[in-house]
Amino acid sequence: MYRNAAVTRAAVTFAGVCGALTLRPRAQRHHRTGSPVRFYLKVPHGMPFSSTDALGTLLTDALGWGLGAMSAVGTLYTMAAVDSARRFFAPRRSGKGEGIGEPAPAVTVLRPLHGAEPGLAARLRALTTQEYAGPVQVVCGVQAHDDPAIAIVKDLIAELEAVGSPVRLDLVVDTTRHGANAKISNVINLMAVARHEVLVLADSDIAVAPDYLARVVDALTRPGVGLVTCLYRGDPVDAGSFWQDQAARAVDHHFLPNVLVGLRLGLAKPCFGSTIALTDQTLARIGGFAAFRDILADDHAMGMAVRALGLAVAVPPFVVGHLSPESNLGAVLTHELRWARTIRGLDPGGYAGSIVTHPVPLALIGAIFAGWHAWSLLLLGLAVAARLVLQVTIDARITRSRPRWPGLIRDVLSFLVFVASFGIRRVSWRGQRFSVKSDGTMVPVGENGGS
Repeated sequence: MYRNAAVTRAAVTFAGVCGALTLRPRAQRHHRTGSPVRFYLKVPHGMPFSSTDALGTLLTDALGWGLGAMSAVGTLYTMAAVDSARRFFAPRRSGKGEGIGEPAPAVTVLRPLHGAEPGLAARLRALTTQEYAGPVQVVCGVQAHDDPAIAIVKDLIAELEAVGSPVRLDLVVDTTRHGANAKISNVINLMAVARHEVLVLADSDIAVAPDYLARVVDALTRPGVGLVTCLYRGDPVDAGSFWQDQAARAVDHHFLPNVLVGLRLGLAKPCFGSTIALTDQTLARIGGFAAFRDILADDHAMGMAVRALGLAVAVPPFVVGHLSPESNLGAVLTHELRWARTIRGLDPGGYAGSIVTHPVPLALIGAIFAGWHAWSLLLLGLAVAARLVLQVTIDARITRSRPRWPGLIRDVLSFLVFVASFGIRRVSWRGQRFSVKSDGTMVPVGENGGS
């Protein structure tokens, strides 16, 4: 008990010191005219130190060196991400020949919809024109009778019937709400008309290539695999939109490299809403979709449930497209803060440690505290160079060509989102506010437990 009290007093004293520190500009040591300006921490009089100026200088230098060291680690991490991307997307021999002569399993694709998102008709049409040898059913669903997505789906149904397509497209309109997670409630309603053993759930904003189903099902049929998920890239609605490009870069240059490093080191256990493919037997063993009706990170929870059965979650070496419709800074921040809050809730320690994945902002702040010393500028230059190499490497493998300089703006913005996410207690999702509990479940604000 005494030790706890001592630790508490020490923590309070340290917090008091840090709270009293103020940041002040100061000329370099000899105060020569025209000398560069640096920042140092000034400690108010009365603090229990023999030299407050010396302490301020010491803390300033320590911050400069500390941030510089973290940026150096981040630069090495970035180069590891470059190598991980090259390895993951390297050409490899396909195993499709192993199943020659065997019929492709029948597939039901589940698409929960919410509104007439840009390009929705094209994305749904891509699912009905897959280069897949087996029967395909696509089930779309909405939870409101006036949802504008209904007209889009009905037009596509008529289009398929007119050309005699073998693909069956069904529409489910059901307002039943099964839990706090509206998407999973929608999916539960879709299961009422699902016809086939293999289920492929994908978010409404995901765009796929013609061989998507063939590659996903091929991965699912491998021994020991219980679920297949897919990495994704950002797809701006308007290629000329600055903020949509920034939203896409967050996916391409931050999310994607981090996952690739995690996969290579065996630390990441991903499962994304971009694709969740599994059999109906596996789904039944994890409790059905109803088991995830109140969970914010439903995709992650499904992956963990499948792994708990002793089955693997496969990530095939290709990406699907993820719509980036955010047209202004506010929309970008709302989406990314919800995303960051979800990740932080899943792994608080790992998320805090991911600060080293932001080498450019760390090096920049470190250089300010170091008074723009030569070593700090060198670290900043190395961080910028590494991030540019990563951009080029990722873009080449996801078939994307774009200017490089906005990527540095994205680096700073991502760091600000990272810092701000530690103060987030509520999230906005499809126009509704939720409180997120420690176990990842959501409670609408205003309801019991969600105030």
